[in-house]
Amino acid sequence: MTDKRSRIDLRTRVDHDERRAEGRALRADVPIDAHDHAAVSATRPTVLDFIAHSNANRLEHLIGLRVGRMIASPFTFFRGSAGLMAADLAGSPATGLTAQLCGDAHAANFGLYGTPDGQIVMDINDFDETIEGPWEWDLKRLATSLVLAGREGGVAESGCVDAAEDSVKSYRRTMRGLAEVGFLRSWNALPDESALERVKADELLDDFAKAAKKARRNTSAKVAAKWTEHLDDHETGIRSRRFVSDPPILTAVDPAVSDAVVDGLERYADTLRESRRTLMARYSVADVAFRIVGTGSVGLRNYVALLLGNHDEVLVLQLKQAQPSALAPFLPAATPRHEGKRIVRGARLVQSETDILLGWTTIDDRPYIVRQFRNLKGDIDPTGLERDHLDDYGRLAGALLARAHARSLDPRLLAGYFEDDSDLDEVIGRYAVRYADRTEADHETLVEAVRAGRVPAEEG
Repeated sequence: MTDKRSRIDLRTRVDHDERRAEGRALRADVPIDAHDHAAVSATRPTVLDFIAHSNANRLEHLIGLRVGRMIASPFTFFRGSAGLMAADLAGSPATGLTAQLCGDAHAANFGLYGTPDGQIVMDINDFDETIEGPWEWDLKRLATSLVLAGREGGVAESGCVDAAEDSVKSYRRTMRGLAEVGFLRSWNALPDESALERVKADELLDDFAKAAKKARRNTSAKVAAKWTEHLDDHETGIRSRRFVSDPPILTAVDPAVSDAVVDGLERYADTLRESRRTLMARYSVADVAFRIVGTGSVGLRNYVALLLGNHDEVLVLQLKQAQPSALAPFLPAATPRHEGKRIVRGARLVQSETDILLGWTTIDDRPYIVRQFRNLKGDIDPTGLERDHLDDYGRLAGALLARAHARSLDPRLLAGYFEDDSDLDEVIGRYAVRYADRTEADHETLVEAVRAGRVPAEEG
């Protein structure tokens, strides 16, 4: 018998105007100015308690490096503190409309990557914290991050505020636009270069073109050329490859770890579509190494696997340890059975096109995600943008976030909530400035603790 909970209702039609009216009615309970709330929750942990808690279950010898990266600037601190902001947002005014969140929608988590047909698009590209929750949380995190990125890049405060406000305006307008088109059209909207024109982000055209050119060169072959060396077996005549260690970023693993990773990859194939499982079966693993990545991910187990294909073909896969979402303690979402599967399902729901080799596995009882490493990937660094470019970047990111949310949240509901509104931009802009100020203070608290020797930190 079919589980009724898994069925969808294809018999009842909800009229467009009726759905918008539902969203409009939410303004009575949560007026727009309610989003201009206090930046800090009375129940938030101290900064040092948060850092200590977030370092739990990480590799001890890498914790100092993680802290060292977080103290580099308030923006990098922000990138590693999604859980602290979630603690501050818990209990804040929300409409009750939920979406599949990125969970960490800061400005540097929008990047370029290649679709299966080789097209370069820009979208959210990190889903470690993905979870179902209030759409407001992602939008407020994006707006705050633009203020911090602009400050780091030397943009005047008015320019930082403009970027934050314009990201909200673009989110609002994009959501209203998606509410007016067919469901398939809104679902399949690709965030390619044409998106820049739609959101009037002309200043970013050159930045996008440069990043796309670099992304097209980012392939497994390039990684292998830079990080590996050939091995020749003179008896059999068979050529192979192995990673060249570059401590502390890239290091060799012992045979037992390598075997466990290969076992995990064999199990991972079952999480792919059947045709892609057949594709993976044609490769063989030549080597496995440990690699340090990111800011918030430092200290987690992260491996790269070098696979050999046809002739001189190489494929580099990343196996990244999956932790529970940092937002999970503050939201009622059900505890997932597998954190890697949570991340993959979130990415598949939110991204316009996902990596065809994205999947999950378990190694030594720890969950992991598996994906192609750096394949056709690129980025535009928001901290390096001038005022006009940062403003355009904010508009683009706001539009991409709206498109992402519209895949799990009916855009007609938010279109109704936003109807006849032009205040949300300034409301969330004011919040973003306050939270950016709070982040700078939190960052300084951590810096002072490092200077005093109370928290270890290493450069790297």
